[in-house]
Amino acid sequence: MNNEESKTLTFKVESFRKIPNPYRNSETGEMHPAEMYYAICDVKSIPDNIPMETNPREQKMTTNVVKKIKDSLAKTSESDFYLLNRGLLLSAKDVKYNNYANELTITFENFEYHGNVDGGHTYRTILENRQQLEPREQYVKLEILTGVEDIFQELAAARNTSVQVQDKSIAELENRFDLIKNTLANEPYMKKKRVFFKENDSGDIDVSDILAILNMFNLDRYTDIDSLPINSYSSKKKCIDLYIADHKEHGKDAKNPYVKMREIMADIFMLHDKIEVKMNDFYTVKNPSERYGAIKGVSMPKNGETFKSKFMENEMKYRSPSGFIYPILGAFRALLEEKDDCYCWKTDPFDVLEKAGPNLVDSTVSMSRALGNNPQSVGKDPNIWKTLYMTVAYSTMS
Repeated sequence: MNNEESKTLTFKVESFRKIPNPYRNSETGEMHPAEMYYAICDVKSIPDNIPMETNPREQKMTTNVVKKIKDSLAKTSESDFYLLNRGLLLSAKDVKYNNYANELTITFENFEYHGNVDGGHTYRTILENRQQLEPREQYVKLEILTGVEDIFQELAAARNTSVQVQDKSIAELENRFDLIKNTLANEPYMKKKRVFFKENDSGDIDVSDILAILNMFNLDRYTDIDSLPINSYSSKKKCIDLYIADHKEHGKDAKNPYVKMREIMADIFMLHDKIEVKMNDFYTVKNPSERYGAIKGVSMPKNGETFKSKFMENEMKYRSPSGFIYPILGAFRALLEEKDDCYCWKTDPFDVLEKAGPNLVDSTVSMSRALGNNPQSVGKDPNIWKTLYMTVAYSTMS
């Protein structure tokens, strides 16, 4: 079936499940016609001709939302696109699944009601960028509904609500980020206006990344080795909330930990850059016969692309997962002390990095292997955060 008023698409999926209709045995004896299905599909297998007439929003492909989708899709080291992205919502006439061939068949009969309802930006981003991916590198979630023609308008409206104003956007309107803007004003990523502070602003560095990194060095909150800033990796939303809470309580007063941080703030992002760029070199020192790019989670450039570090845009041979970078960077909190309401370094952190870098990277990779070659587990593991913290602390004693 493939004419102007109907279309049938058949494609491979990784998994499929039909969700039972909870009203199948209602008191009236009638069954609601709606049915729900879920599938996980390799982005390489998604058909390129899903009907789009049903999506109420025009896809603007130049927004930061699309940039985030694209970045998440390209970050094959994390293997979590299908978890982080809401996926595609499709309305259809009929759904069939061939359990032997792992093939899903979807029939769209009336394009006024059947087709893509939500996830249009995700769909277009996949189609425009999947040629850079290998099979089985990224997956996307499909939710398919049948029997919803009578409630289609309500469905489309409910699933396509406008992007809600986020906490960071409110904080920007309240000028709570001026402290960061002023402190980092002379840094290249600020001069080039690469950092965006509210939704739909231009830029490629989210202020939530800035706050997550600064959170690792909040000595007022994380006082010693037993208080670990793991939430910098696991919950950037939490880091935004903590920053706003500190700003509401202290404002620009010297008691605000981020005011105390001003003298070292630029160093922190330079340190992030040095770690990111030198991961390969540090690994090779301890493992001269092994290739860093072969480690699970480490990305190698494809099709002539060039990797650049997040803040200083220095070229890199490989891209390391943040599950490796964050615990290493966070370990340098061990070098901080507070004097006269200001955070300062006990010793030069860049000298310590050169000295301790090989051990820090080797310990991190070893932990990843012990955790099933999973960089995400590394980023959330308190043992590696403690180990790296101690490594940095002890490096100043010898």
